[in-house]
Amino acid sequence: MDCQIIVKIYRHIVRMMRQLTYPAACRIILAKPDGEIMRFFPKLSPGLLAPFLAVFLGLAVFLAEPLPLQVLRNAVFDQYQRWHPRPYQAAPVRIIDIDEESLQRLGQWPWPRTRMARLIEKLRDAGADVVALDIMFAEPDRTSPERITGDWELPRDIRRRLESMPGHDEILAETLAEGQVVLGFAAEQGPEKSRLPERPFRFVFSGESPLPYLYSFSGAVTSIPLLEKAAAGNGAMNFIPDSDGVVRRVPLAINIQEQAIASLAAESLRVAERASNYLVKTLPEKGAGIQEIRIGSITVPTTPRGEIWVHYTKPVPDRLIPAWKVLAGEAPREKLDGHILLVGASAQGLMDIRFNPMGTVMPGVEAHAQALEQILTQTYIARPSWASAIEVLVILIGGLALGMIALATPALVSAGITLAVLLAAGWGAWIAFVQHHVLLDPVTPGLALLATFILCSIIHHRTSEQRHRWVREAFSRYISPNRVDYLVRNPDQLELGGRRQECSFVFTDLAGFTGLMEKMDPADAVSVLNVYLDAMVTIAFRRGGTLDRIVGDSVAIMFSAPVVQPDHRARALSCALEMHAFAFRYAADCLAKGIELGQTRIGVHSGEVIVGNFGGKTLFDYRALGDAVNTASRLEGANKYLGTLICVSKETLSGCPDAVVRPAATLVLKGKTQPINVYEPVEAPEANGRPKRDTEYEKAFELLKRRDPLALDAFERLAAERPADTLVRLHRDRLRRGEKGDTIVLEEK
Repeated sequence: MDCQIIVKIYRHIVRMMRQLTYPAACRIILAKPDGEIMRFFPKLSPGLLAPFLAVFLGLAVFLAEPLPLQVLRNAVFDQYQRWHPRPYQAAPVRIIDIDEESLQRLGQWPWPRTRMARLIEKLRDAGADVVALDIMFAEPDRTSPERITGDWELPRDIRRRLESMPGHDEILAETLAEGQVVLGFAAEQGPEKSRLPERPFRFVFSGESPLPYLYSFSGAVTSIPLLEKAAAGNGAMNFIPDSDGVVRRVPLAINIQEQAIASLAAESLRVAERASNYLVKTLPEKGAGIQEIRIGSITVPTTPRGEIWVHYTKPVPDRLIPAWKVLAGEAPREKLDGHILLVGASAQGLMDIRFNPMGTVMPGVEAHAQALEQILTQTYIARPSWASAIEVLVILIGGLALGMIALATPALVSAGITLAVLLAAGWGAWIAFVQHHVLLDPVTPGLALLATFILCSIIHHRTSEQRHRWVREAFSRYISPNRVDYLVRNPDQLELGGRRQECSFVFTDLAGFTGLMEKMDPADAVSVLNVYLDAMVTIAFRRGGTLDRIVGDSVAIMFSAPVVQPDHRARALSCALEMHAFAFRYAADCLAKGIELGQTRIGVHSGEVIVGNFGGKTLFDYRALGDAVNTASRLEGANKYLGTLICVSKETLSGCPDAVVRPAATLVLKGKTQPINVYEPVEAPEANGRPKRDTEYEKAFELLKRRDPLALDAFERLAAERPADTLVRLHRDRLRRGEKGDTIVLEEK
């Protein structure tokens, strides 16, 4: 893609983000009719808006460039250099190092200016192209003869001889005036403006003024005017380290009091090129900054602020030559002849130690030297203006794509795709650095993509949970909630087969509903039935029962399946009693509305059954199979013969020690040979609200059970006292027919 096109896209995106503030967006929406709003913003769920929100926030953070983000980005760029440092290529640049050994041999710093003059002469005699001093001479030499005569009490003849000697600053100035020497100064920020440094150069601008983009300073600490005027060049020694103190870039020009001033590295190159001017070219787009700086015949691409990124090499001993060797005449001439020689200090006490991206410290002069090496060998690393545009496009396109994928695909799939995209972005940035020497930031886009993925994954997970909850609730309307919970916790139980288990069963049937359907409008009948069934099933679920089936107006409930319930007998009995109470009230309510709803008959029994999934591979049903199920169903039907509404077996009552019941009969159900003792719950309450035992009936039933002739008189008396007690009338009539005992053989279901 053409770089200019990318830059235009980037600037257009930035412009839109700056202009389309929330109030502006509101004005756009409010200005549209309702129909237009719906077309402008289609029906989108909050989840579908999440990728757009995440991408917008990512772009906002990218444009704001907070300090932590800059630190992360710089850390990645530093790691690039550690993994792939610049291979050292011999370039005509050397450092004349005022190291610890030079100070030990020649004396402490500052050295007399005469020694500095001799050092420059030695370098010039060895064929140096340029000598650049990364040193300031801000004050006159304290060892100069005129300073000694002014500060010391000396004999007249000695004073006269010293006064006749030339000053050290004059000697150094004469040496500088012989040419090809560059001095350094320190630009500074302060409330007051100091004087401008000497400018033996001129800046020419191509395009808009670059001054707003250059690092700005209020003044400078310079060498004394005598030396400044004698030097062929004068450059700023300043670096602009990042917040962590690491020197990653070297400026070629700075702004002091709205004047463009060259740096020490730029001045060294200008003097070596024998040029007088700098040509600064800005990018065609307004506000884009500086594109390049031309120094003599060399064009140097820069950052928008007029810097170059330094691609450091590993430490190279051949780059440094100790100053004492030069003064002693021991420095190899071939390392000096035709070179740009930067004089600086690596001695710890001189406080010119800097951090570099390689994770090591270096003398400040080395940053200038490595920058000059890159310029002369044309081995730059750069972060071009279109790099940000590429990163914006990655955030925009990649964020929206990953967001939609995270919303639409399973977690592992979206996570895998996101990981692949992040690895691709990191690998692409690495390849761009290694093969094309371009610094692309994988951190900000990567964090934006990751944040988008996480946000959309959370929304997807939440949406899935809501969907599963909805399905679960909907599923619970078809089968029991406890069955749903059990299957969620035990998905392995979704297979054919069953297990032997003791359960309790409640079977209900609404008497006369078929006839009622013939008299009523079907829609009304269905409505009445739905209210009835909903309440009956709700009672069962509240007691922890599992819905076995609904057949017409009949309901079958089982307890202790699938989850084992040690108190399943008591649960079944209490469920039956509550169902009976509701059915009685509901029938009364319907009667008040003119609907003659029949009574509900209930059978309760407990026993061992096989519980599980039965059917086939295509469809199966969870239910219980066994004699206990059939018996419970038959007990519900036995109510018709006994005249009762609830019929409970002895097997169920064995787990209900507090139940108040009265014996109904010993039944031999149709198709069975073994009799079963059945009971009817007592409803008549005592003063405290608990059911009251029917002792009179129990005495009469005991006589019946023993086949006592007095049983008939007992039941005759009870029937006279209780004409509505159908169970009493049943036994009285049996006794009248000559039947003995409490055993009844049923011929019908």
